[in-house]
Amino acid sequence: MFNQYIKIKRKPTLIEALIPFIIMIIVLIYGKGVKGWPTEPLIILIASVAAIIAFRVGFTWSELMDEISAKVAKGMPAMLILISVGALVGVWRASGTVPIMIYYGVQIVHPQYLLVTTFIITAIVSIVTGTSWGSVGTMGVALIGIASGLGVSLPATAGAIIAGAYLGDKMSPLSDTTNLAPLVAGSELYTHIKHMMWTTIPASIISLIVYYIAGLNKNVSGNISSENINIMLSTLDSMYEWNWLLFVPAILILICSILKLPTIPVMISATALAGIFAITIQGISFENILKSMVNGFDIDMISAAGFDASVAPYEVTRLINGGGMSAIMETTLLVFCAYCFAGIMTKSGCLEVILTKLLSVVKSIGGLITATVISCITIALSTGNSYLSIIVPGELFEAAYKKFGLAPENLSRTLEDAGTVVVPLIPWAAAAVYMSSVLGVPTIEYLPWAVLCYTGFLFAIFYGFTEISLKKIPLDNNNCSEQNTPEL
Repeated sequence: MFNQYIKIKRKPTLIEALIPFIIMIIVLIYGKGVKGWPTEPLIILIASVAAIIAFRVGFTWSELMDEISAKVAKGMPAMLILISVGALVGVWRASGTVPIMIYYGVQIVHPQYLLVTTFIITAIVSIVTGTSWGSVGTMGVALIGIASGLGVSLPATAGAIIAGAYLGDKMSPLSDTTNLAPLVAGSELYTHIKHMMWTTIPASIISLIVYYIAGLNKNVSGNISSENINIMLSTLDSMYEWNWLLFVPAILILICSILKLPTIPVMISATALAGIFAITIQGISFENILKSMVNGFDIDMISAAGFDASVAPYEVTRLINGGGMSAIMETTLLVFCAYCFAGIMTKSGCLEVILTKLLSVVKSIGGLITATVISCITIALSTGNSYLSIIVPGELFEAAYKKFGLAPENLSRTLEDAGTVVVPLIPWAAAAVYMSSVLGVPTIEYLPWAVLCYTGFLFAIFYGFTEISLKKIPLDNNNCSEQNTPEL
């Protein structure tokens, strides 16, 4: 008698499994793309649709919550890294570590090789800081000003800035997406970064060749120290005491990354070291160091003699202010909302149904990686969000890569190649809007010059069909150690 009240679970039909994805594309294109509504409540709305499907096929709210909790627990290490990055960036701005890279970076730019230098400098800054947005908002602003003063093509310069910034973003252990991709795919951070070299290095070489040839064809002339650049440099001079020790926190991050030391302790150490320099070299108070960690740095905290924050140029204020753990919380909230959707889709069996259908069509490793690339770009086009373009395809294809005997770093690499770096090329994406507004160049104009952003996934597809660089695991034991494959 009791058994008649037990709801029998069943697999969702293909139509039921696809409904949440279709709703997601429609809602995000209209809500975020057209209306500009906040993404988080839209994701919760989409997750609610997925929950209705889950209830329909026999799952309870308690079962869904268990899966959501498991997804969130899985994501906590990456969330802690992101929060640590926010604290680090705030203190680095206070200590002078970020400003000194801007200060000397601007002065080493050579007019004839402006595009090449721009690509390299923004990549370095982005690797050290872990943020493409911060790199574009700091060095990018300075470099676009130099290009304007020299008469160099602004779209070409903007493209080189964005390509370099996203090169650094995807290769930095401090980057949110670089931590998120291996988390979703089930790989390890430094293994993921090392594996990305197979696609990133060739894409970077092609970019440098394009920028070198374009630079030689430009009639570059004029004084590199334009008025705006001189004002910026003199203002920074009045704000900070320059000392070679300010490079040490950045060097520490790079060395520890090479040694594959635990990320969070390394970032805490680099933050603490920068905090000591902020106090001893810059004269920043301990209280303001703590405020920089939480809410970000503000130039009002500077106590240098003769410096008046109220008259500081806006360009300098925009370069220096920012960071802090609170700035990261928006990203963290979005990831949590995305995991609600992913958890429900996984528990209800919708992802399994879609995956089964995909595997019936995809017959080769090349086809699987191509399908991953297309899925990432589709999500990026429909949502304009790099996190969703990583999380959704990652959850969808994780099991498929295991079925084909592919190690998880193959998936995490493809997620970055087709998810992270494509977003700034989509005019309605927040990243593209930011880049365009900060640099003063429309997305459609800098798009052809952001070479790295669309060559990386082409190499990923090429490697998929040739099986060059792919790391494999035995088909009959997904937890075995990796087979020997050529190292880059």
